[in-house]
Amino acid sequence: MRIAIISDVHANLEALEQVLRDSEKQGAEIIHFLGDAVGYGCNPDECVKLIGKHCDIKLLGNHDYVALGLESTESFNKAARDALSWTQNAIAEATVEALANFELEANYLDYHLVHATPQSPDKWQYLFDTNEAREQFEFFSQSICFIGHSHFPSIFVRDSDGAISMHMKSTIQCQPDRRYIINAGSVGQPRDKDNRACYVIIDTENNEIQFRRVTYDIDATQEKMRKARLPEFLIERLAAGV
Repeated sequence: MRIAIISDVHANLEALEQVLRDSEKQGAEIIHFLGDAVGYGCNPDECVKLIGKHCDIKLLGNHDYVALGLESTESFNKAARDALSWTQNAIAEATVEALANFELEANYLDYHLVHATPQSPDKWQYLFDTNEAREQFEFFSQSICFIGHSHFPSIFVRDSDGAISMHMKSTIQCQPDRRYIINAGSVGQPRDKDNRACYVIIDTENNEIQFRRVTYDIDATQEKMRKARLPEFLIERLAAGV
């Protein structure tokens, strides 16, 4: 079986559509979503609708949480606050109702799924290095935890002796004597200096996990964002991939 893991769409419809097309070409039978359907981009309604249609497990991210009025924007930078204010004014009631049914975390097969960290799903902690990863392995019992949030695709491995390492490989084959935390990257706003949409394909037959990079019409997305008068910083960063 092949499973797609997508995260951090951030209302980028063009990127999401291309990722869904690519996942179909890759033979994905199931798609799970790790959170942040909205925020930054200007197609929240369309993206939430597509996620609802195509994804089995659907998780909340911090931007979704704010859009639902469950949290303030105090911890966000100005561009993010402005985009979330735009989102709250533009979003349809049906989209709010759909987001309200998303979960904070979930389990599937031998995978734990969460937007930020397994330790505190609703605290929106970031995980960037092995020191931060070390503690997180204690908060899930499955072999693999898939996360998003940082928009930075990465793999943390805990060996049988407890040693933690970080990898940036495009493909890995998971070993039964190791455990993993895998950041699926971002569909709608990659930040690893590669502006292509990023997601993960799991091949359960050989325990292989592949990071997929997919091109999309960034110019079209940027044009729509400018018409919506979203912050220029958010528009420019799409092309830079940062």
